[in-house]
Amino acid sequence: MSSSVSPLAPKTVPDMPAIAGVRLATAEAGIRYKNRTDVLLAVMDKGTAVAGVFTKSKCPSAPVEWCRAKLKGGKARALVVNSGNANAFTGKTGRGSTALTAKIAAKAVGCSESEIFLASTGVIGEPLDATKFDGVLERLAESAEPGDYLTAAKAIMTTDTFPKVATATVKLGKAKVTINGMAKGAGMIAPDMATMLSFIFTDAPIAPAALQALLKSGVEDTFNAVTIDGDTSTSDTLLAFATGAAAEHGAPKISRASDPRLKAFVKAFHQVLANLAEQVARDGEGARKLVEITVEGAVSKASARKIAMSIANSPLVKTAIAGEDANWGRVVMAVGKAGEPANRDKLSIAFNGIRVAKSGARDPSYDEAQVSEAMKAPEIAIKVSLGLGKGRDRVLTCDLTKEYIAINGDYRS
Repeated sequence: MSSSVSPLAPKTVPDMPAIAGVRLATAEAGIRYKNRTDVLLAVMDKGTAVAGVFTKSKCPSAPVEWCRAKLKGGKARALVVNSGNANAFTGKTGRGSTALTAKIAAKAVGCSESEIFLASTGVIGEPLDATKFDGVLERLAESAEPGDYLTAAKAIMTTDTFPKVATATVKLGKAKVTINGMAKGAGMIAPDMATMLSFIFTDAPIAPAALQALLKSGVEDTFNAVTIDGDTSTSDTLLAFATGAAAEHGAPKISRASDPRLKAFVKAFHQVLANLAEQVARDGEGARKLVEITVEGAVSKASARKIAMSIANSPLVKTAIAGEDANWGRVVMAVGKAGEPANRDKLSIAFNGIRVAKSGARDPSYDEAQVSEAMKAPEIAIKVSLGLGKGRDRVLTCDLTKEYIAINGDYRS
């Protein structure tokens, strides 16, 4: 966790309302950090539905494997998240740590171990001493209260410079339902499902299968459209919990994601995911520029996504932006290497609305002074027009600075 907050951090933090059926508590367990909270316990009421998407890495963490196995039950009573240690690449010891953590949490909450969900973030390859949770989780279960999502988000931070929270309220049937979310992520961020740790809570009465479908579709243009450095974590986890408490106030019970009554809810759900995803991009390690890359005129949306990601993950593009240099040649390079249909002579490129290249050459009206001034802005929009079709997509990233190297060079120190 950095001592200085990213200059791209949101200027305001939303008021996060309590959600019926969810209680939160944090503590210092001494996992790795000193004098800061490093464990979060979220306790949910009986009957809470759960859904999740996880890293596609072939080297997943022990908590990811645990959650995948337990997700089949569709119900959750508690979530335990620790920072400082990812419990990844830890073999039998890691699996033993997850089992012990779940056992301690289940006893503290009074439920089955199959209803406990786990997530860990931090250093890879270091054994996690789960005995440190003994006593701690019991105290947290007793003290947990509806409410402080900001404090909860702080407890799961690693190299993050600010806690990431988002909320939305929407009508479902006759009732108002709330959607709250928190996320952590600043480095080792690349799309391959959810790209960090994130947890969504709602009081809407949505069945596990429907919630799973909403979550799976929701990440595609939000978390899966964000990249910081092109590296996908072993621990990527996005879990959603629906307590169903709003049913008491007239919210209909939803069993299908296609239910037309969900239309407003789906929009709000996606807004929360998108808000959190953007905050992750804003907190990229060492970032000074938020970068939006739009590719249009591609042969398909999928093709546009691959080209946009090729640009977003290019160290040459990202360092040029850090240097406030509208080096469109690097964008051309990234388009060309993406392996997708592109025609050099139809290609146009713009930075912050100023076209710098047209029809495969420098724009005739190009003004170096005008573009240089535009590149000083904290938010940079790169627009690439391919002229081949109707495919369009958008991704978020950030610049690549010297501080990124400093942060990651010292990460285990």
